[in-house]
Amino acid sequence: MATRAAPGKTRINAKEDKMELLSQTDKPASSERQCFYEKIGGANVTPLWEVLHGIITAKPNTPCLPHLWKWQQMWPWLLEAGSLITAQEAERRVLVLENPGLRGKTRITHSLYAGLQLIMPGEIAPVHRHSQSALRFILQGQGAYTAVNGEKVTMSVGDFVITPSWAFHDHGNTSDEPMVWLDGLDLPIVEVLDAQFMEKGQGLFQQTSQSANTNLARFGNTMKPVEYRARSHTSPLFWYPYDRTREALETLKANDEPHACWGHKLQYTNPITGDWAIPTMGTFMQLLPAGFAGAPYRSTDSTIYAVVEGQGRCRIADQVLEFGPKDVFVCPSWMPYRLEADSDTVMFSYSDRPVQQALDLWREAME
Repeated sequence: MATRAAPGKTRINAKEDKMELLSQTDKPASSERQCFYEKIGGANVTPLWEVLHGIITAKPNTPCLPHLWKWQQMWPWLLEAGSLITAQEAERRVLVLENPGLRGKTRITHSLYAGLQLIMPGEIAPVHRHSQSALRFILQGQGAYTAVNGEKVTMSVGDFVITPSWAFHDHGNTSDEPMVWLDGLDLPIVEVLDAQFMEKGQGLFQQTSQSANTNLARFGNTMKPVEYRARSHTSPLFWYPYDRTREALETLKANDEPHACWGHKLQYTNPITGDWAIPTMGTFMQLLPAGFAGAPYRSTDSTIYAVVEGQGRCRIADQVLEFGPKDVFVCPSWMPYRLEADSDTVMFSYSDRPVQQALDLWREAME
């Protein structure tokens, strides 16, 4: 069964990968045509028929490549960066995870950014705000904090934290160990829309009057304050503790059969609307039971994975990406891949699915 023209679920069809859009302009342009092209080119005009086959293709044609960043390699480099530059001097001391097919473009996929941020004991990353939305997924350490619009949360491994667009935020580490988290931002999306703004705060950090426990009490128990009125599409709950997420996944594992492609998978949501927690980035957590061997799956949203627990592999294209705790890997748009787990494996992931769905562009396919 071929994929449908409208976005939605469909089955992988190997014949689709053999389809190619045939160009009617493969022959070299005649001298008469070439003169015409040069003439209109001087007025910033170009003939569509010379480029149509390259921009409207039979299937996604992304330069994004599958890739795995191993924690055992990244951790020493992060510590070395910590000895070379302070968090205050760098403003954000981050090693950017650049897709090998997009080097020099500061992005892990065509539409999203990823980086590993290090905060050493006693450091503060200065307060600022920007129009880009950001997520933090904690990979290493316990006890550092992030403050968002006057509320502070202390973070632990597996926690998912949101920094909404245009919200003042700073980070600090009052613990005695280095802290590392995965930063995910919609930088390329905001850039292509020419909507990027950034403002530094006054002073090194913001004054905080409330803790994240207050935020969790307000919005993290399927309730909300009766006087609350949403002023943003982003979730007002900005801290999703890992212990709650892990408990939910374990309950699903005990009571439900795993999905053939992704095991037990949950979507982080805005508790007020039930929609995406961040309007530009879909965020998920999933559990692959020990011995899980997933069926092939693909979708149009390139997806970034960060491993919390367990070990396994992702089979994609002609590669086998062997992953373990704290590793990060990326599955590009419309490339079939399979997930396998040697032990119970928990993985966080994010993608641009909310944007694609809002524009009626998203598709997925599975066996």
